[in-house]
Amino acid sequence: MAGGGRDPRIVAWRPRVHGIREVFHARFAAHAYPAHTHEAWTLLIVDSGAVEFALAHGRHVADRAGTVILPPAVSHDGRAATSAGFGKRVLYLDPELVPERLIGAAVDGPVLRDGRLRRWVHELHEALRRPGDEFEAESRLAVVGHRLRSHLATGAPPPEERGAARLAHDLRDLLDARVQGGVSLREAAQVLHAHPAHLVRCFTQTFGLPPHRYLTGRRIDRARRLLIEGRHPAEVATEVGFYDQAHMTRHFRRHFGVPPARYAATARRLRQSGSAEKS
Repeated sequence: MAGGGRDPRIVAWRPRVHGIREVFHARFAAHAYPAHTHEAWTLLIVDSGAVEFALAHGRHVADRAGTVILPPAVSHDGRAATSAGFGKRVLYLDPELVPERLIGAAVDGPVLRDGRLRRWVHELHEALRRPGDEFEAESRLAVVGHRLRSHLATGAPPPEERGAARLAHDLRDLLDARVQGGVSLREAAQVLHAHPAHLVRCFTQTFGLPPHRYLTGRRIDRARRLLIEGRHPAEVATEVGFYDQAHMTRHFRRHFGVPPARYAATARRLRQSGSAEKS
């Protein structure tokens, strides 16, 4: 979907995350979308200004406080609601994430006033921008999808699912076995015969952190030991499962407050000091 107006700024890409067809970020000073439809569900948050749009036969306004969900195959348009223009971030989602039966509910109420959902969608976009954090993005997408379905569902009780603790431990065992190679949330769900969102909820409730943070912590733990042994950070990064050295550095600094190279240098100085004392 192309944009126009004064000085539009657009970036779009297809991430390596199952369930997301495209990511689209845009800032328009002045632009109006004609009536059109999409094949996919459209999940949108506004970062600046406000957007006015018609969906089917209703008109709506979305600002930074809301999250917009537009169903597939339903006509809508869009334009700035103020003279300041608008900035937005959009995800085009696979139909499997939100069932077709919820289209009617989305048409009736496309703007969701849910601060937690809005924050989660923002965090999902942040993860999508970082190469190597696809597992985190997939986990966040599962939680966002569950929240969307909860908003749009008719209130039917969910199917009975396996016990949280047992399922969480099964997922932890799977992650422990795949620290280097990793595992997608979709694959884990298939192996453990559970819905991805249920997996994330059970793991977080049982262990106090989401599965992507657990896996990152395991990788950081391995990296720390190898760095102390004198291994080069670039070599360590790929060996423990990070996308590249920059990916490891970002997470390592978050855990220890220093980059891997400085951590390794400290250990090297201690080793050299110990050798000098012995001689």
